[in-house]
Amino acid sequence: MTQTHQDTADVTALKDEVMAELAALEDPRIRAVNEKRGDDHGVNLTKLRAIAKRLKAQPPLARELWATGDTAAKLLAILLTRPKDYGRDELDALLREAGTPKVHDWIVSYLAVKSRHREELRAAWFADADPVVASAGWALTSDRVVKKPEGIDQPALLDVIETEMKDAPERLQWAMNTCLAQIGIATPELRERARDIGERLEVLKDYPTPPNCTSPFAPIWIDEMVRRSSTG
Repeated sequence: MTQTHQDTADVTALKDEVMAELAALEDPRIRAVNEKRGDDHGVNLTKLRAIAKRLKAQPPLARELWATGDTAAKLLAILLTRPKDYGRDELDALLREAGTPKVHDWIVSYLAVKSRHREELRAAWFADADPVVASAGWALTSDRVVKKPEGIDQPALLDVIETEMKDAPERLQWAMNTCLAQIGIATPELRERARDIGERLEVLKDYPTPPNCTSPFAPIWIDEMVRRSSTG
């Protein structure tokens, strides 16, 4: 057996061990909660992160775990890689293969947002016809609004939000609403317009919010974050 074949066999064997470990962590109660959010796994994420911490970055193993199609394995695969491990087309493919909201969110927040390809992906995803893919573009745009707003046409974003958010599919609507709130929080000169759009569209106005949590309804979200920054 060549060294390459040996290495491949070792990675496959480790993948099988990890899959068995994930199966042993499956909790029906956690799965039931996750399924309400569209996520089809029952592994406690703290325990999943503990496995990742033990294994450390292992791109070959991560690729084998991803290839299983199992949601918990995909989440672990994301934790076992770094943004620099993926090219632009690979990250695009990962997002389109995400399958569940949690995997989608982790690809954006752990890989795409830190990738050298993030701006190219942001523009491509933002304009994509698939609303789930487009939501990733909006998420990266919200991050730009907060961290590096130069070059972002925020009034134009508000125009799109005002026109399209009310009737957008759920995940895209959430991403647009987040961008609306972040513009209102981060850009004082656009704050009143952002609040007014939120008030008129009433998106997520009645969303059930636990005690001590901030409502996702944009006007409330904006006011609360501004209040905290002024008193902090």
